[in-house]
Amino acid sequence: MRLGQNPAKSIEHVPQPAPVTVAIVTYIPFLGGYYAESLEVLKVCLESLYQHTPQPYDLLIFDNASCSEVQDYLKNEREAGRIQYLILAGQNYGKGGAWNFIFQGAPGEYIAYADSDIQFFPGWLERSLEILQAYPQAGMVSARPLRTPAALYSSTLDWAKIAEDVQIEEGSFILWEIYRDHVLSLGISEEQARQWYDSRVDTRLTHQGVQALIGAAHFQFTLRKVVIQEFLPFQMDRPMGQVRALDELMNTAGWLRLATCEPLVRHMGNTLPDSVKVTQLAAATSRPRLWDQPVLRRTLLRIYDAIFRLYYAR
Repeated sequence: MRLGQNPAKSIEHVPQPAPVTVAIVTYIPFLGGYYAESLEVLKVCLESLYQHTPQPYDLLIFDNASCSEVQDYLKNEREAGRIQYLILAGQNYGKGGAWNFIFQGAPGEYIAYADSDIQFFPGWLERSLEILQAYPQAGMVSARPLRTPAALYSSTLDWAKIAEDVQIEEGSFILWEIYRDHVLSLGISEEQARQWYDSRVDTRLTHQGVQALIGAAHFQFTLRKVVIQEFLPFQMDRPMGQVRALDELMNTAGWLRLATCEPLVRHMGNTLPDSVKVTQLAAATSRPRLWDQPVLRRTLLRIYDAIFRLYYAR
């Protein structure tokens, strides 16, 4: 026998999901050795996201059984209202397991994925969405110019050669310093990085007035949810090392793999870059900004949400 009525029945409105779900996978099993700075790297990742993403978004974090210090930090961010969906897995299900959960469960029409060692810069999401809108055949867009193996973007190049109103340019459009910064973050020697740089060229496309470089990467990308669901579930039996399967599947299926012409995200790896350390020191002594006050921030985001939905929501 029921006693009374459920109070939830009196609620007349529930929040609707944002058009974009930003999804991040974390795995920091302990704070030492290889992972000694990983928690600080994660903090830079999330703080840069908060600071440089004015568009409305929901943040979904899938934690693959990190240590208690990392989970406590994520719980605090969730309680502060900065994480909308926090999944604390009981064991490490690997990148494939996390992707299967994220790409099926993310509520947004668009999903912006990133590893937990990515630093975001102003305009990263805006430019990614602009390319997705201008290139309807785009499968994934990374917010950093890259030189990926030609075998992974053959469908993109084939499309560009036959599509109408597409300008194709070949040359060295990625500066050495930008290329070097990324490749060194992967643990590659500078000598090897220089050899790769000198042996490859970039391909730049212009369509509907929007430029993009050919190439994308699985460490950070934005896409339409309906596109990624075509490839689910991923079958990966190792925690890492098999994520290039996504790049291969996208190319085989004929979806475009593109990147912004500017470096709007950075792969930090397992240590904080020196420039980040200097920025952190300066930020520690700076005064709080007026627009970061909770009431004003919510008001501004509601206004931005209305503008964003006008242009991007379908």
